[in-house]
Amino acid sequence: MKRLYYLTDTIDSTESISNDLHRLGITDWNLHVLSKDDDGLFRHHIHGANTLQRLDVIHSGEQGALIGIAIGLCAGTAMMLGKPFGLELGLIGIAAIVIIFTLFGTWVGGMVGLTQESYKIKRFHSDLEAGRYLIMVDFRKKQEPRVRELMDEHHKEALFVGQDTTWINPFKVASEKIGH
Repeated sequence: MKRLYYLTDTIDSTESISNDLHRLGITDWNLHVLSKDDDGLFRHHIHGANTLQRLDVIHSGEQGALIGIAIGLCAGTAMMLGKPFGLELGLIGIAAIVIIFTLFGTWVGGMVGLTQESYKIKRFHSDLEAGRYLIMVDFRKKQEPRVRELMDEHHKEALFVGQDTTWINPFKVASEKIGH
């Protein structure tokens, strides 16, 4: 799925955009608003971003899993070739070592991600700190013209600030802030 990012300055504008996108067929599953004003989002019945969208849990967990796989393969290979304590280590043993290191790496990465802002929204940090509302609209490719038309024609107050995919890429680092 594709994601468009818009910034607005007021809760009223955000609520109007949310209502219009719902009428267009965009559900709460595909509309997320990030703001310091979580209470205001709740009072206005606006779907806020969840923890997985706010924090870097999945991205860091994926990175931890990749590191765990690499370390597990190295450790398994070293144990197979070195035969510590005279043990013969077969493929099942190596697979078990890789799985254990992968799970541990995923867990550690996820814990690290709980302490960091999502790499996808890091570029909007100063806008969010300034009290602005980040609207993230997810949609299938065929819906894009209708979403863009709605935003361009009826919500000129919303500043288009970027597009991305909903896929979380473990190899990607935080995007630099784009000019707006």
